[in-house]
Amino acid sequence: MAVYTLEKIASHIGGTVHGEGSLKIDGVAEIALAAASQITFLANPKYKPILETSSAGAVIIDGNAGIEPEIPYIVAPNAYFGFLQAFLLFNPPQRLLEPGIHETAVIDDSAVIGKNVTIGANCYIGAGVKIGENSRILPNCVILNNSEIGSDCLLYPSVGVREGCRIGKRVIIHNGAVIGSDGFGFAPWQGRFHKIPQVGTVVIEDDVEIGANVTIDRATLGETVIKAGVKLDNLVHIAHNVMVGEHTVMAAQAGISGSTKIGKHVMIGGQVGTVGHISIGDGAQIAAQSGVAKEVEPKEQLFGAPARPIMRAKRIEAVTNNLPELAKRVKKLEKALEKLTSGENE
Repeated sequence: MAVYTLEKIASHIGGTVHGEGSLKIDGVAEIALAAASQITFLANPKYKPILETSSAGAVIIDGNAGIEPEIPYIVAPNAYFGFLQAFLLFNPPQRLLEPGIHETAVIDDSAVIGKNVTIGANCYIGAGVKIGENSRILPNCVILNNSEIGSDCLLYPSVGVREGCRIGKRVIIHNGAVIGSDGFGFAPWQGRFHKIPQVGTVVIEDDVEIGANVTIDRATLGETVIKAGVKLDNLVHIAHNVMVGEHTVMAAQAGISGSTKIGKHVMIGGQVGTVGHISIGDGAQIAAQSGVAKEVEPKEQLFGAPARPIMRAKRIEAVTNNLPELAKRVKKLEKALEKLTSGENE
């Protein structure tokens, strides 16, 4: 078990110690569950009451938090990110596979494999594939012809990379994801749907993370593009010819229809769906289960189905929730009005 002094942790995360710097810490934990030998974090002052009852030995806080905990603490530029750095100090990444190429892997003679690449059991690496140095391909992955994977990538078991796709550096792809599946394109004619060949590709830039069972369709023509730093949760679907801008994040089960253009630093909640051929501006935020049917302006916040500006959507929802009571009041008013009008007619 690793043990570090509070001073060592502060140095590692770029923070400043207040209190007993020689205090020994053997792990990290949530604020409500931390033990006396562990460190936690407080990024939001509203959770201060929980900290006051916590058994944590120390805490990481923001410099602008406006509090002075009674226990030893570290002031960090960002408490949440500081806690992440501390977490990694105590929980370094595990080696999931011994270096080298497993004897059951099938690798075409024309494939180019970089230095220190690890390829697990039952993997298939097709003709013309290029894999950069230090990348790790775990068991049962399939990488089809002429695809490229950059250096320092990690593909978890059963990832499928279809032909001609290009993946950048330091990309993480979780179990069961499919990169480059056919886009959903069919031409109706004489009562049947005729498949439109999907001959484009997928381009994934550097530092992207793709969750389990995500599907990213290849373009009909051209490219489906996932720009640098994008993070996709499990079960996200990206359709053909979509472009996702830098450092955008999407929660589970979001579905992005074909040819949608998404800007930078966009936040998309779980189960959001979009129609195709629209643009979503930089910095927009779309709440969970929203249905986006038209253009979204930069930094706009939307909610609902159809998606509306979030405060308007909340007001509509509040009125909708009161409809049964409003209906009763209307009936009473109608009866009262009927009595008044019948009295006037007498």
